[in-house]
Amino acid sequence: MTDNWVSLFSGGKDSSWALYRALEEGLDVARLVTVHPEGDSYMYHVPATELATLAAESVGIPLVEVAPDDFEAEAATESGAQGDAELRPLEAALGELDADLEGGVAGVTAGAVESEYQTSRIEAMCDRLDADLFAPLWQEDPRELADAMLDAGFEITIIRVAADGLDESWLGRRLDAAALDELEALNERRGVHILGEGGEFETLVTDGPHMDRAIELESETEWDGTRGTLRITDARLAD
Repeated sequence: MTDNWVSLFSGGKDSSWALYRALEEGLDVARLVTVHPEGDSYMYHVPATELATLAAESVGIPLVEVAPDDFEAEAATESGAQGDAELRPLEAALGELDADLEGGVAGVTAGAVESEYQTSRIEAMCDRLDADLFAPLWQEDPRELADAMLDAGFEITIIRVAADGLDESWLGRRLDAAALDELEALNERRGVHILGEGGEFETLVTDGPHMDRAIELESETEWDGTRGTLRITDARLAD
C-alpha cells in the first residue's frame, strides 16, 4: 500500500512548515490541498491563497483547490457551527482523494500551533477519514518555531496585519530576527502572538528549502487606519 499524505496548504508559514517537516520526516506527500475561503474564516488562512498555485509549482507537488460551498450562508452565528460548516468542503475533497489515490489517504498535515478550535475539528475529520494527523507545530514554543523556520532558510513576507501595535509599515515586511524581536516585545506588552496565531498577522512563504524557485511579488498596501492587507498585483516564480 502506498502511504499517501495530503498537506493542508495555504502558502503561509505555518502550513508550509508542516509540509517541510513532513518531507523531512520522509512522509510521501502526494497532494497539497488549499481552501479558498470567502470572507473571514474561523478555520482557514484567508489572504492571497491564490498564490498557493505558484508555491505548489515550486514545491513540485500537485495542488487540489477547494472553494467552500457557501459555508457563510449556511452557518449559524455561533462560531462553532461556522467552523463545522467551513470544514465540510475540505472533508469532501479529502474523501475524493481517498478514493482517487492508489492506497487512499494515509494522513494529513496541518500547521496549527495553539488553536484548539481548529485542531479539534481537524482531528475529528481525520478520525472520520481513518487518516493520521501530522501537526509538528502543535504546542511548540512560538519563538523557537519562528527561529527554526528562519534557520531552515524560509523567506516569509507579512501580507496582512490586524492587531494593535502592527501598523502599515509591517505590510510587505520580511519576517526576520529583528521583526521577531519586535513581535516578542509586542507579545509582552499587548499580547500579540509571535506567530500571529490569533489572526494578528498573516504571511506568505516566498522561498524555502522545499521550493525549487522563489516567488517574486509586486504589490500595493491597503490600509484602513487600524488594519491592512498587501494586495498582490503580480506574482511569478523566479527564473
